[in-house]
Amino acid sequence: LPAPVTPDRSGCRGPRAPAAPPPEPVPPPPERSEAATVRPAAEPPAPAPPPPPAEPAPAHAARDAGPAAGTPRPAGVSRPGATGTFRRPTAIRPLPEHTVRIGRAPDNDVVVADLVVSRHHAELLARPDGTYWIHDLGSHNGTFLNGRPVVEPVRVTAADIVGIGRSAFCLAGGQLVEFTDTGEISLDVQELAVTVDHGRKTLLDEVSFPVGEKTLLAVVGPSGAGKSTLLGALTGQRPADRGTVLYDGRDLYRDYAELRQRIGLVPQDDILHLQLTVRRALAYAAELRFPGDTAPAERHARVEEVIGELGLTERADQPIHSLSGGQRKRVSVALELLTKPSLLFLDEPTSGLDPGMDRSVMHMLRGLADDGRTVVVVTHSVLSLDVCDRLLVLAPGGRVAYYGPPGDTLSFFGFDQWPEAFEAFETERERDWAGQYRGSRFHRRYIEDATVRPYAPVPGGAGASEAPSGAPAPPPKAQSWGGQLRTLVRRYTAALAADRTFLAIMVALPFVMGAMARALSEGSLNPESTLNVLLILCVGGVLTGAANAVRELVKERSIYRRERAVGLSRSAYLASKVVVLGTVTVVQAVVLTLVALVGVPLNVPDGKGVLMPALVEITLAVALLAFTAMMLGLLVSALVRKEEVTMPLLVLLAIVQVVFCGALLNVRGTPVLEQLAWLVPSRWAFAAMGATIDIGTVAPSEKTADPLMDHTVTAWLFDMGMLVVLCLALGIAVSRLLRRHEPVVMRR
Repeated sequence: LPAPVTPDRSGCRGPRAPAAPPPEPVPPPPERSEAATVRPAAEPPAPAPPPPPAEPAPAHAARDAGPAAGTPRPAGVSRPGATGTFRRPTAIRPLPEHTVRIGRAPDNDVVVADLVVSRHHAELLARPDGTYWIHDLGSHNGTFLNGRPVVEPVRVTAADIVGIGRSAFCLAGGQLVEFTDTGEISLDVQELAVTVDHGRKTLLDEVSFPVGEKTLLAVVGPSGAGKSTLLGALTGQRPADRGTVLYDGRDLYRDYAELRQRIGLVPQDDILHLQLTVRRALAYAAELRFPGDTAPAERHARVEEVIGELGLTERADQPIHSLSGGQRKRVSVALELLTKPSLLFLDEPTSGLDPGMDRSVMHMLRGLADDGRTVVVVTHSVLSLDVCDRLLVLAPGGRVAYYGPPGDTLSFFGFDQWPEAFEAFETERERDWAGQYRGSRFHRRYIEDATVRPYAPVPGGAGASEAPSGAPAPPPKAQSWGGQLRTLVRRYTAALAADRTFLAIMVALPFVMGAMARALSEGSLNPESTLNVLLILCVGGVLTGAANAVRELVKERSIYRRERAVGLSRSAYLASKVVVLGTVTVVQAVVLTLVALVGVPLNVPDGKGVLMPALVEITLAVALLAFTAMMLGLLVSALVRKEEVTMPLLVLLAIVQVVFCGALLNVRGTPVLEQLAWLVPSRWAFAAMGATIDIGTVAPSEKTADPLMDHTVTAWLFDMGMLVVLCLALGIAVSRLLRRHEPVVMRR
């Protein structure tokens, strides 16, 4: 075969230059096009003859020898200003004269053994005019050209990189060259800045540092120093206002749609349903993250592999809530390792753990880095910093106060203990911590001499790394909405079934409320008992629906935020809640109504309701009220920030429903109150039940003399229709509110 070509950090840029003599400069590539736009038919440049093979560059230096992490690599890319590695390609194939199919299945022309790749992922189309076009075959995680999703067939030239899973393909010298991201990648952070309040407050101030391959980096600093903001900027979930994040030489923000699959993030809160067992929780996560065409045996094998890697084999069948804090954190890490990320971020992984567990978790992260990953951990704990390769200390204002080996940090600041250093950050606000570091030998050695400035062009022409990257492109929408919905429904049902307390409440509540209504009926719906019975049915329906849903979104906020970042559909997530909780709520409402009214004479005129038997109509009204109250509970759950405030709000909701339903207070003709009552679901359910039994005749009073309670088809359908309208409006509002808790790049 001809000589290997040279990739940039994750792809390729042309033939490898020989060791001597140096190659002639190659002009910058032509302007790149968006992946969704078909390129004009133009002849590709003639490939240069393959040069003689060159030996790979020396292995990465030891972590603490010289400017280790982030040391500049040999300039192996034949493009002005570019840097890269002499990394050997995974495979080289002659460019065929026919269509090449790429995917995970063995029957493909090019097989990519990666579970995030679909069985039949994409095709490289060879056209009669000698050009090649890439076409996505409806893959789960997308095909990318130069970091942009391929929506329709688009032409590929020698200047382009095709991304499929963790593999990159390019055309060079008449050959199809493949490179695989093995996990040994670097991260270069260049002049990140984040401001809020229209630029009046700075959260990050020109933060720059390099992170080398297989490096464990800890980020520490006092509260308010910008650690969480930095984490959001490095993961692409909250991009910086200015600056560049380079994932192995590629602009993370520009290529986020493709690179997001290679980034793992473990937030501080648990990102798994605690009621499930370890194995079952990871199995559901694998279903959501891997393509729908992945065989169950493949998913199971990957889950078992991760369980073994994290030392969870003996606890695989235990509920997650029964594990210790350190073991639960291992499970969260295991979830992220399912897709084999090259870059792993953790936010406060040792928060709330005792010193022994703290040490255990940090040693686990040390092992993950040694196995071939770059690991960045944000922490308040300073107990185990010695296991890290590099330490980044942020001073108030989001400035770099130190970056280098952890063992030299305290001596650099002039303190003996970490509490003294953190106290100084708070008391010596006027001290120029960042300026002191910039003038030190540590800055020269570990940032200036260790930072490379790779060629990172912006779309539309050549650019420099100093140029703002702009907003990252959003990842493609999940292509299997139905598959996600089925998995989410099964997972949520399993989680509810494992919560015995919730099950007991769900079973008991309709029987208790139904028994109360039956006791108040006094054997029949007479003028004295009718209003009381209908009121209890309204209260029971509201409590049943709202109590089921009022905690469900806020308690899963961390789970939703993380899953949304890796491609979860917002509508599928919300639909799973509506399907499961709606089914439970409707069954409860039916039980409530039957317990209350079966065998109780309703004294309905003509012995029937408006359209159907009276008991059926009342049951429908209570069920629709409970369903609407469930949607109202989801709205509250999406609004609040903490789970603790949901119960007081549930009580408030119940009181409002009682006051405005029409049984206790006549709001008709009262300005403001009457308009507010139109937004209260119990108002319409009470009116519908009143229309069914002709309450104006059964229990005549000023409160029941309401046109909405007339014993007519029009009144009953209007009442029920208003409940449906409220349901739809609440569903739209919940969907909008869910956007507030998503990564910035996903808010579309």
